[in-house]
Amino acid sequence: MQKYVCDICGYIYDPELGDPDHEINPGTAFEDLPDAWICPLCGVDKDEFSLED
Repeated sequence: MQKYVCDICGYIYDPELGDPDHEINPGTAFEDLPDAWICPLCGVDKDEFSLED
C-alpha cells in the first residue's frame, strides 16, 4: 500500500499504521479513508494529499 503526504504540512499517511487517533485501523488504504477524514496535523481535506515518491 502506498503512503500519501500532505501537500500543506508534510504529514505522511502510512496505511500500515492507519490513524488510530481518528479511529482509522491499520491496513486502511488511503483510497478507503472516509471522505470526511482530514489531515490530523493541519486539518486539510484528502484532496490536499499526494502520492509519496
